[in-house]
Amino acid sequence: MSISAATATLRTKTLSRMVNFDIRIVSDTVCPWCYIGKKRLEKGIQLYRSTHSDTASNDTFSITWLPFYLNPSAPLTSVDKQEYFVSRFGAERARMITDRITQVDERSRYADARCGRVIALSFENEGDITSLDELRGAGVRAGLDEGEVREWLESEKGGAEVDAEVLQAKREFVSGVPNFSIQGKFHIEGADSPEAFVEAFEKARGLL
Repeated sequence: MSISAATATLRTKTLSRMVNFDIRIVSDTVCPWCYIGKKRLEKGIQLYRSTHSDTASNDTFSITWLPFYLNPSAPLTSVDKQEYFVSRFGAERARMITDRITQVDERSRYADARCGRVIALSFENEGDITSLDELRGAGVRAGLDEGEVREWLESEKGGAEVDAEVLQAKREFVSGVPNFSIQGKFHIEGADSPEAFVEAFEKARGLL
């Protein structure tokens, strides 16, 4: 078999096989850029599927959320979102962030289960994520058992595990969020464009 024929055969096999994209997102649920990054990932997935509808229609996407503390000393009670943005980023950048969130909301009202529900609660529904009742409601809407959600929220269960995962992210040199890892090999830092996600998917699938 010639080199060109072998290459064509390999490419045909690459295109015909189904791929499960393992996406890991290191995120802080109160970070506006994490919210924007989540929306751009969703748009990137849609764009990838429409661009490669003939070869990638059966591809799947598995998303794992991992925690990060942008502000470990943040108060346990709620604060006004706009005031927080101004205090942390300055008035001009806070206005830009708010405008960007509004634009993203107008383009998509999608919310992932579980962690995505918490982000949507904060940035789409203007909810209070320091309220146990609102968090419980978000968990139930994501399909979790109400009693189990209440037990987790009213106890310290999971706290040590979350702290350990944050520490592991820092050991892997994650210093800011959002941070996206695809197949453990392709990384996107920050709220990059949908096209950047498409390129990463194409590289992971062997299309580039």
